Amino acid sequence: MGMGFIQVALTLVIIMLLVKPVGTYMVKVFGQEKTWLDRIFGPGERLLYRLMGVRENEAMGWKKYVGAILASNFVMMLLLYLVLRLQGSLPLNPDGIGNMGAAQAFNTAASFITNTNWQSYSGENGLSYLSQLLAITFPMFTSAATGFALAIAFIRGLVGRQDNLGNFYVDLVRSITRIFLPLSFLVALFLVFQGIPQTFQGAVDVTTLEGAKQTITRGLIGSLEAIKHVGTNGGGWFGTNAAHPFENPTPLTNMVHIVCMMLLPTSLVYAFGLMIRNKKQGWAVFTAMGLIFLVMLSVIFVSEYRGVAALDAAGVHGNMEGKEVRFGISESALFTTVTTAATTGSVNNMHESLTPLGSIVPMAEMMLNNVFGGKGVGLLNGLLYLILSVFICGLMVGRTPEFLGKKIEGKEVKLAAIALLIHPFIILAPTALALATNAGTSSISNGGTHGLSEVLYAFTSGAANNGSAFAGLNANTDFYNIGIGLVMLFGRYISIIAMLAIAGSLAVKRVVPVTTGTLRTNTPLFTGILIMIILVIGALTFFPALALGPIAEHLAMPH
Repeated sequence: MGMGFIQVALTLVIIMLLVKPVGTYMVKVFGQEKTWLDRIFGPGERLLYRLMGVRENEAMGWKKYVGAILASNFVMMLLLYLVLRLQGSLPLNPDGIGNMGAAQAFNTAASFITNTNWQSYSGENGLSYLSQLLAITFPMFTSAATGFALAIAFIRGLVGRQDNLGNFYVDLVRSITRIFLPLSFLVALFLVFQGIPQTFQGAVDVTTLEGAKQTITRGLIGSLEAIKHVGTNGGGWFGTNAAHPFENPTPLTNMVHIVCMMLLPTSLVYAFGLMIRNKKQGWAVFTAMGLIFLVMLSVIFVSEYRGVAALDAAGVHGNMEGKEVRFGISESALFTTVTTAATTGSVNNMHESLTPLGSIVPMAEMMLNNVFGGKGVGLLNGLLYLILSVFICGLMVGRTPEFLGKKIEGKEVKLAAIALLIHPFIILAPTALALATNAGTSSISNGGTHGLSEVLYAFTSGAANNGSAFAGLNANTDFYNIGIGLVMLFGRYISIIAMLAIAGSLAVKRVVPVTTGTLRTNTPLFTGILIMIILVIGALTFFPALALGPIAEHLAMPH
């Protein structure tokens, strides 16, 4: 356990050391400041703008920005759907994989356009190489860039003086060319160096040492793994995801995956403090998220090392079920905490095999959906809770509810409430429907409380745009493909509309001078209040469901 603690601490220290330089670079990228990549990508960007008919300096109000996001994402989702439905007749299909079914193609297209990357298929058996490139890897770039653009637009609204959130297409392109492409290229080179395949050749038949015949699937795995984690996308070339040795062969690649997942979400919070010219405010939000993250990590770390009574009775200490020996308990616990904190959805162990208390951690992080989160999502949800906290505190102590000098009024609170409440609604309502119908319960592999957890986890993963699976649930049915597909779309786009509406509303408000009646939001006291409000709202919303699932399972176990 001691060595595991050192491994975890070292990884977290590396992440913290990268937060400031990467966050500073991101501010330069979105502030149109000069960087060393201008000469490399500048000409290509300008050519792309001309081909797209985009005027680089054209400003967009919040409605136009929303319209650009929805229109571009709809067109891309339609293209993804067509590629999946026609892959059997398209090139780059060396293994002769057939067309994907309609419901599953809808689910997959919705999944990857929303940065969820939920998979109801096994990648090595369900997709051609062309589908892996166009319907999987390509939207990993665009969906992550869309989330980044959304976050930057929201921050501009907080500090702006008019309804000008920037230009979505410019933000999208710069996110890809200046951040995701360079990082993914470097990471992919390292992963290939570590033994991850990167080839257009199809599967190969080999003879094992025992003389048996085995088919080994290959493909463009290194490039997918890079953007999968840099873009907090998730998914995988193989059904076993980052537990597969071709996706995650060594402890070193495992650490790189973890660092990549946390790198941009944590740096974005620091960049937020720079963009609003209030570093203390940025660190206050960072501290709130960081403390919740550490508590979650501690819970799963201790729970998995403690194991369960049945294993102790058999002389096995610690829970290694569903985990890879090359990673062990510590790196599996850290990976699980990171992948659901950063809403990535990649897994290096089977979450269904976690102890009941350990399984609460990934579910709770996705339910809160603001512990750093994916590209832009975690920061924005954290800021929505902050706006709500400002309003509640203002009512309690009689101070003016303001944030960054702008009054928080009924309109902003209502929109924040919509964005926050849609999340539990699209988790709990579909879960109840699934458990009340044969179409939902027939896919459950385990009965009782564990079966409830399987369904709850699936819809939570879809709503949080996370994409990780609890396993044990057959999600490749029309009921779950369509149901989870709709949940992913609602979870992504209703929140986007509400968030940008708040940004547009705040952008046109005049800045009120700070007075003795202004509630300060960058103090340790307010950080504590923010944490408590996040946890209280989360508990009031989701505790009953957790009590029927993993908590009940834990209490029913012999101790």
